Amino acid sequence: MVTREDIQDFLDRLSGEGASHTELEPGLWVVKPGGAFDFDVVVTHNPPVVVLRVKVMPHPAEAAEQASLNRRLLELNATDLLHGAYGIEGDAVVLTEALELAHLDFEEFLAAFESMTLSLTTHMRELAAFREAR
Repeated sequence: MVTREDIQDFLDRLSGEGASHTELEPGLWVVKPGGAFDFDVVVTHNPPVVVLRVKVMPHPAEAAEQASLNRRLLELNATDLLHGAYGIEGDAVVLTEALELAHLDFEEFLAAFESMTLSLTTHMRELAAFREAR
């Protein structure tokens, strides 16, 4: 099973890809993807999984905007996201992905991380319209 130290090693390897990270407490990191990305990926080692999570934007207050956004997020979950999913946590839209630690390797971790960052960069322009309507 992948340990907290293994996840730390994975994050150290991501630093070679331009990302930086800070461990806030044992098993909880904030990762900055680097480049033009203006969001943080929170990584939590919580056996038997590691969870990657990004706060995407505030959830709209107006019911009609909520309905439109929720529908679009479900469509993106079904068509554009392989393993992760958009969801709502409190008053925020989040993108999460959970990976089993039992057989996790760096390549799978990197693929999940890159999938999330790529999804966000391709979806943010469209989702920004919902943010601006707030």
